[in-house]
Amino acid sequence: MAIKVTMPRLSDTMTEGTVATWLKKVGDKISEGDILAEIETDKATMEFESFNEGTLLHIGIQAGETAPVDSLLAIIGNEGEDISALLAGGDAPAASSEASEPKAETKEAPAAEAKTETAAPAKAAAALPKGVVVVTMPRLSDTMTEGTVATWLKKVGDAVAEGDILAEIETDKATMEFESFNEGTLLYIGIQEGNTAPVDSLLAIIGPAGTDISGIAENYTAGGAATASTPATEEKAAPAAEKATEAVADTSSNGGRILASPLAKKIASDKGIQLTQVKGSGENGRIVKSDIENFTPSAQAQPAATSAAKPQEAAAPAAPKVFVPAGEVFTEEIKNSQMRKIIAKRLAESLFTAPHYNLVIEVSMDEAMGARATINTVPDTKVSFNDMVIKACALALKKHPKINSQWKEDAIIINHHVNIGVAVAVEDGLVVPVLKFTDAMSLSQIGASVRDLAGRAKNKKLGPQEMEGSTFTVSNLGMFGITEFNSIINQPNSAILSVGAIVEKPVVKNGQIVVGNTMMLSLACDHRTIDGATGAQFLQTLKQYIESPVTMLA
Repeated sequence: MAIKVTMPRLSDTMTEGTVATWLKKVGDKISEGDILAEIETDKATMEFESFNEGTLLHIGIQAGETAPVDSLLAIIGNEGEDISALLAGGDAPAASSEASEPKAETKEAPAAEAKTETAAPAKAAAALPKGVVVVTMPRLSDTMTEGTVATWLKKVGDAVAEGDILAEIETDKATMEFESFNEGTLLYIGIQEGNTAPVDSLLAIIGPAGTDISGIAENYTAGGAATASTPATEEKAAPAAEKATEAVADTSSNGGRILASPLAKKIASDKGIQLTQVKGSGENGRIVKSDIENFTPSAQAQPAATSAAKPQEAAAPAAPKVFVPAGEVFTEEIKNSQMRKIIAKRLAESLFTAPHYNLVIEVSMDEAMGARATINTVPDTKVSFNDMVIKACALALKKHPKINSQWKEDAIIINHHVNIGVAVAVEDGLVVPVLKFTDAMSLSQIGASVRDLAGRAKNKKLGPQEMEGSTFTVSNLGMFGITEFNSIINQPNSAILSVGAIVEKPVVKNGQIVVGNTMMLSLACDHRTIDGATGAQFLQTLKQYIESPVTMLA
């Protein structure tokens, strides 16, 4: 049965999109996961993936044309199928058998901040009451296969307007707010807080208040989606980890649960602040980071604490109990986050598929230290040594494009644009935000961009598009006192630079032993794309730029 594919909403502000390039043509076979086209939004040009299979029967928006969201983009179906009714604006013909049902919903769920609320499979859709919408676990990044519900911001029975934030969902890259593209009443929650489920699992049901939705969740599960909770579990208590941070004594309109962002909960827990004492400034009284940072503890509890302490002061101290270790074995199990799972998977794939080798070079930092001190005397300018290394890498990559490459089975792709990924440590692991067209940025622009991206990375506020497209990666552990280390390549890059700490030590200059400042750089290379001599030449050029920073300004 033919399926309509419409112009997707690829960002929260997108109202129309432009087809930059079609990667398939009419008559081509389409498999689930194939890239149909590149679509330009108001924020970026993104690859648009097919979630259906069949033959591309019709292209509704040609390359270079712009159309509103939900316009007819393409039609996919069986080869030779009559699509005249669809082109005339009608619905797809009824399926003659179960085998002809579409494998996925007609509107595709793209990679980043997309319109991801979809209808149930054909079996369940036929039984949906009027106005009822099945919302599924969205695919919020290009690598996401499952998601964890960090927080529900709505509860069963709440009115939901288009644009309201339903929940915060933890992906393999960040915790993102999930926006509703429908309006009605939240009738059912299928995935409770703290639970993980695959993409396209039943997340929630929205529809008119009082609608009988009995059997919808069961039918959806029977249709091949993920297992959903029964309605009896909708009022299940929050997980124990959340209870430790939130008090449940709140009697506000939030239904006995305090609304707070995951970051606010974490900061409150670290500072020992009870969320019941904090007034939220966010939507529906939601507590956000600034509320915790600006919170001043009430003095009301102090007198009671003082009076309670007096009897303790007067009481005779209890005799200390002697503790004799019994040799008890103690372990703690920490559930792997989505980010940790993806890190493990990708680094293992990189290490076991790419033949790594490492090249190490020592760089004098005396000139760089003087140059940095001079640059930072300029008002509103702050440049770090890492920023100088990134700039030097960008210029060296332009001279040695083979380092800026990636391996494919049938070819080596040489990237003539330079997008440098900067490894940033976050609470749950590691993310790599990307500086696009780094070679065209000044030192001060690199410094400001790195500080902005790193700050938002640690607060889990980076969008997926800000962590995609790197051609080379820099990892710096020098601030931790690490003098030298080797990194695992961040594929599909062919190389990653490991930056150590600056060390003051005796060095030989002009035949004399003097005190100097040096730094170790280690380049991990994929031997499939980069030979040893090529990597060594790149490091020589990089050394020249760092040791003579004025050459980076030429």
